[in-house]
Amino acid sequence: MTLQNQVKSWIIFFAVTVIILWAFRGILLPFVVGLALAYLLDPVTDKLETWKFSRFWATTVVMLIVSTLVVGSFFLFVPLLTQQIVGLADRLPGYIAQLQVLANQWAPEIYAFLGESRIEQLEGGLSDMAGRGLGIAGNLLAQIMQSGLTFINALGLLIVTPVVAFYMLLDWDSMVASINKLLPRKHQEEIQGVLKDIDKAMAGVIRGQVSVVLILSVFYATALTLTGLSFGLAIGLISGLLSFIPYVGFLVGLVLSIGVALVQFWPDWVMVLIVLTIFMAGQFLEGNILYPKLVGSSIGVHPVWLMFSLFCFGLIFGFVGLLLAVPMVAIGGVLVRFAVRKYQESPLYLGTNNGKDVANNKSKS
Repeated sequence: MTLQNQVKSWIIFFAVTVIILWAFRGILLPFVVGLALAYLLDPVTDKLETWKFSRFWATTVVMLIVSTLVVGSFFLFVPLLTQQIVGLADRLPGYIAQLQVLANQWAPEIYAFLGESRIEQLEGGLSDMAGRGLGIAGNLLAQIMQSGLTFINALGLLIVTPVVAFYMLLDWDSMVASINKLLPRKHQEEIQGVLKDIDKAMAGVIRGQVSVVLILSVFYATALTLTGLSFGLAIGLISGLLSFIPYVGFLVGLVLSIGVALVQFWPDWVMVLIVLTIFMAGQFLEGNILYPKLVGSSIGVHPVWLMFSLFCFGLIFGFVGLLLAVPMVAIGGVLVRFAVRKYQESPLYLGTNNGKDVANNKSKS
């Protein structure tokens, strides 16, 4: 298979996949979550099989444990979390107004330097920006909820997702074997190499990134709650859950928590510094321990492209797009690197008919 045909094949496959996802985006959520859950739990199921469990009983035990944890967490934390998020949203305009009052008290020199008219313009601009930001966030959340969390999808998440995850997990090894049997014999080894790279990237995305998100969510929520910060549980979980977007979770959590801390604890600077230290520690933990150990370089995508893909897929597919963005970009990154590697091995790059001229020149030298 020539480089040109390989590139065309992968581009067509990627394009067809995107079109299918777009066409069925309204019903995909429970299936996407179920597939991701099966992929996430497959190593655990394989481990149970090494302990003399059959595949059926290993799958049953794993799904029962996960279902129990999810249902228990739902009844324990979701009511409290919902109450805090609603309360934070209601109090946010008031927090912004109080921060403006504190800023006026802290910086009389700025007033003297800029003048009253410019300060009023600045305050008006900040208020307008905050209002627009809240409006955009609310509209985006509404669109995501409408496109991805309709009643049918919410019902599907509760009923269809566990069923999909169970059967996908039960038949995972047989599905992988069936795919291997369908690969062209001539290019089987090469395609399997690409699929292994994709599996490594997906493991980094799904298993590694999910682990990072969960650890950071627990860390931020626990630490902020223990400091006595108002809505600390909600802010911590928001920070952790948004950490799959580079720097966004950290910045959102830092701004929210410092803003609330200034209003709540002022003039106690020690408490404000404690809140700041929590986020500095979380950023250090993510960048130097969690991400290198659990995710590493498996994704191989620049953070700018990652953020672009999240916005792009979220705009096109809604909530499902946010779930699909990073895996799809990871797969795309593997295919692009494969195409570049084949190009560098091709006569077009080497400037020869079949690469023999370069080999002959090296042997002569």
